[in-house]
Amino acid sequence: MKQIIALGGGGFSMEPENPLLDTYILQQSRKTNPKICFVPTASGDSDSYVSDFYRFFEKMPCEPSHLSLFRPPTRDLESFVLEKDIIYVGGGNTKNLLVLWKEWGLDKILKKAWNQSIVLAGISAGSICWFEEGVTDSFGGGLEPIKALGFLKGSNCPHYDGEEDRRPAYHRLVGTGALGGGIAADDGVAIHFIDQDVHKIVSSRPNAKAYSLSFDNKVIETELRTEYLGDI
Repeated sequence: MKQIIALGGGGFSMEPENPLLDTYILQQSRKTNPKICFVPTASGDSDSYVSDFYRFFEKMPCEPSHLSLFRPPTRDLESFVLEKDIIYVGGGNTKNLLVLWKEWGLDKILKKAWNQSIVLAGISAGSICWFEEGVTDSFGGGLEPIKALGFLKGSNCPHYDGEEDRRPAYHRLVGTGALGGGIAADDGVAIHFIDQDVHKIVSSRPNAKAYSLSFDNKVIETELRTEYLGDI
């Protein structure tokens, strides 16, 4: 079973006092003490971001570690990654993430991990990266389309309600054909894919939602059923 959990926002870095989304991610490994590895490439391997990860996950039932490409833990990145149960990709600059991953061959390693049923998860840039394309601010001066890894079909837009320009930008890019249709997620929403299909959409905030966007003479936005984890 191939799993990707794409977060529009939320998790330990945005909601450190709200463990709902990250608990959900840990549960999908089906392990009592899963090995979870944080990949902070998009932030330039920010020390504070890595510290936030450990501060949160050291209190959880798991074995946390992280993979730095600026200070690699080993020359054998493939073995390092493939021994994990969950790979959790942080936010930041999607363009830089993709460039560095391809240079290091990490894109191919992560595809192998996905095919071996290691759970892939991520927020913002760590969400966009799994799709064919997405909405990014990586280039500076506004929101633009970007081609990504293509593990999942379609386009992706995180922070749909968290940044005021995200929704209109996604509508504009889909409407002009710069992006194909896809899926958007508010902050606090995680879209859980099994293989290529949406298995479940969950949220850590009662009113946070996900939406599909398509184009048929006009942009069509459809609200998707989202399950608030606080009700479970």
